[in-house]
Amino acid sequence: MASVSVVGLGKLGQTLAACFAYRGFQTLGVDVAERVVDSINRGEATVIEPSLQDLIDASHDRLCATSRHAEAIEQTDVTFILVPSPSDSSGNFSNRYVESSLASLGQALRQSQKSYHLFVICSTLMPGSIDSTLIPLLEKISGRELNEGFGLCYCPEFVALGSAIKGFLCPDLVVIGQSDDRAGEQATTIYRQLCENQPPMPRMPIIDAEIAKVSLNCYITLKISFANMLANLCEKIPDADVDLITEALGHDRRISPYYFRGGLRAGGTCFPRDIQAFIAFASKYGEGADLIRAVEKVNDYQDNHLIDLVLGHIEATGVRRVAILGLSFKPDTPVVVESPAMHLVRVLLGLGIDIVAYDPMAMENARAEFGNLITYASSARSCMAAAPICVVATPWQEFKELDGSSIQHTPMTIIDCWRALESSRFAKKANYVAIGRYGVRSECLTRA
Repeated sequence: MASVSVVGLGKLGQTLAACFAYRGFQTLGVDVAERVVDSINRGEATVIEPSLQDLIDASHDRLCATSRHAEAIEQTDVTFILVPSPSDSSGNFSNRYVESSLASLGQALRQSQKSYHLFVICSTLMPGSIDSTLIPLLEKISGRELNEGFGLCYCPEFVALGSAIKGFLCPDLVVIGQSDDRAGEQATTIYRQLCENQPPMPRMPIIDAEIAKVSLNCYITLKISFANMLANLCEKIPDADVDLITEALGHDRRISPYYFRGGLRAGGTCFPRDIQAFIAFASKYGEGADLIRAVEKVNDYQDNHLIDLVLGHIEATGVRRVAILGLSFKPDTPVVVESPAMHLVRVLLGLGIDIVAYDPMAMENARAEFGNLITYASSARSCMAAAPICVVATPWQEFKELDGSSIQHTPMTIIDCWRALESSRFAKKANYVAIGRYGVRSECLTRA
C-alpha cells in the first residue's frame, strides 16, 4: 500500500487524511498552520465533522503532520492537494494556494533523488487551470517533465460537509482526470483501497474532470431550485403539499430523491460560488449559461420570500422579537457561509428587530459575526420560548422533539422553513406556518 500525503488540513483535507489513515495508509498531513500540525500530532481534530475524531483515535499511529512540504516528497509516494480555492470578484476560483503548494512541492522534488512522484489535485479549480498554469509551474520549478519525473491527476472531491467521511469512504463516484495512463492507474489503485464500496471511477483527460467538477454542483442547484419552485406554487393551492410531490417524483430513478426538497435557497461553501464560477467559465467561451443564471433568481426569490413572510408576521402581531432555530446552512455542520438563516438575521437586525438564536453546532461562528448584537439561547426549547415568532431555518434532528410545552407566548407563530416539526405537537397553542404548504401567504395577509 502506497504512503500518501495530504496538503491542506482544513475541513475536507483533514477528513481525507484521517480517512486514508483509517483505511491503512501511512499518511502525512501538511499544513502551514503550526497549530493544526501540533493538534494532529497530538491526535486531536481541529475541525468539526461528525465522527472525525473517532477516525483519528482509531488510526493515530498511521497519521502525523508537518509544516514542511519537502517531507511530503521525501516520505510519501503520492501527494493529494486539498487547499482552499477562494472565489475572486469575477466569480472565478483563485489558484493562489494551489500554486503556492505546488511551488514548495516542486522545489522539494527538484532536490529529490526519487525518479517519480504523483500529485493528485483535489481542490476545486476553474476548467483549464491545470494544463495552462499548474503543470507549467510544476515543470519549471521541479526541473522535470510531466509524465517522466512526475505525474498529475485531478480528482475533485464531491463530498458534503456534515457527511464528509461517508463521502470519502463510500462515494457515488470518483472522477479521475489523468495526465497519462500511469498516473491514472496509480490514482485508481489508491482510491480502490480508500473506498469501502466499489464506485465507478471514470478516467478522462484533465480538462473533462475540471468541467465535470464545476458542473455537478450546478446541476444539483437546478434540482434544489425546481423543488423550491414547486414549494412556492404549492403555497397558493389548497391542500397542496410539496413534500408529497417531491417524494413521489424522487422515486423515479431518473430524478432520485436527493437534494429534492423545497425550502430555502442553496447555501454553503460550494453551491453559491460554484454557480458564479460556472457562469464565469461559460461566459469566457461566449455561452450565456441562462439555465444557471435562473438558479440565482430562484435563490434571491427564496431569500426575499422568507424575509417578507417573517416581516408580515411581525407587522401583523406588532412584536419586535424573533427566535431563529438553526444558523448553519445545513444540519450536522457548524458552517454558516451563505446560510439563509444568517442572511435573515442580518436583515432583521438592520430593521431593529431583536433576535434570539440557537444552533447545535454553529453558535461560535454566529457569535464571531454578530457578537452581542443577538441573544444566544442555551437550547432549542429556551429559544422557542423566548419570542412570539419562531423561525425554524435549519432542519436539525433535535428540533423534531419540540412540542407545545416550549411555547411561552400567546399568540405564537412558528414559521417552519423545511416542515421539520410535527405540527400536531403544537395543537392550538401556535399558528404553525409551513413553507411549501397552502396558507403561508393567505395566513400572513389575513393577519396583516
